[in-house]
Amino acid sequence: MQLDKKGFEELLREKGLKVTAQRIAVLSALSDRPDSHLTAEEIYELVKVSSPEIGLATIYRTIQILLELKIIDRIYLDDGYVRYELGHVYEDEDSHHHHHLICVKCGRVMSFQGDLLEEFEKRIEKETGFQIQDHDVKLYGYCVNCLKK
Repeated sequence: MQLDKKGFEELLREKGLKVTAQRIAVLSALSDRPDSHLTAEEIYELVKVSSPEIGLATIYRTIQILLELKIIDRIYLDDGYVRYELGHVYEDEDSHHHHHLICVKCGRVMSFQGDLLEEFEKRIEKETGFQIQDHDVKLYGYCVNCLKK
């Protein structure tokens, strides 16, 4: 899921956005840490290392624009924080849907890929006429490390 700077620039142009250092920096922070599920404040801390002049308000505005264009996704992992990750725009047609495993003991969040609900979604659409646009799966349990303890 990691893209380089040129890939980000192309994507922003395709979406009709001006390429700015702030937008590239936010996308790079998320791309460099695909399993971190960063908060706006964590993105800010990462970006200000290379761009100390950037403000938190700029990070929030950038996040909002990228969310509206579905370049990034907002996720809630039931820890009281709003988190962000690169959106499905980076996945090709053959890729699997992205879901999360959450350890109820240590709070570790792991990502996994899978199309586990495709048949179920098709059945729902056929039986109800409801057109599903997206889904989010969070599975709660114990990670390997907590099980060993």
